[in-house]
Amino acid sequence: MNERIHDATLYEDIPSPEGREEKEMAVYRLLKELQIPYERLDHEPMETMEACQDVDKLLHIHMCKNLFLCNSQKTVFYLLMMPGEKKFKTKELSKQIGSARLSFASEEYMVKFLNIHPGAVSIMGLMNDTDKRVNLLIDEDVLKEEYLGCHPCVNTASLQLKTRDVLEKFLPYTGHGYRTVHLTGED
Repeated sequence: MNERIHDATLYEDIPSPEGREEKEMAVYRLLKELQIPYERLDHEPMETMEACQDVDKLLHIHMCKNLFLCNSQKTVFYLLMMPGEKKFKTKELSKQIGSARLSFASEEYMVKFLNIHPGAVSIMGLMNDTDKRVNLLIDEDVLKEEYLGCHPCVNTASLQLKTRDVLEKFLPYTGHGYRTVHLTGED
């Protein structure tokens, strides 16, 4: 097991707030309010998809790769959820959504719109996007999975959620829709 995971216990309840950021606790409270069950694994900071592999195994999920993107004018922002093992090809996505010159959005916008820092980008951040500045894009392969994995706005815990609960309960609560994209990850 990865040395970053000291305790492989899976939790299904709201943790004690001691030592946790408020934005993380807000995710757990919202999931409870929306009656969305989850399993949680606490761990050391995970900043790469490779580091998440043991988390994936313990939670029986495929952790999503979450990319925060924008157009060249920095006027349109996207959160892309795709399978962690797929390669991201800007040109492939740009063509599908009709937006030339996509790039990674800066941390400044990530914090401003989603209240998230690099390494913790997650669909859960949409609960903080009250002005609906971020457009959600989901690769069709993510939608085929019964469960999805994400961070609760921090990269020291990971969640297993039913994909259906995220689509049918969480997103309507946030007021965000989503657009399905087909990414091959091929050149």
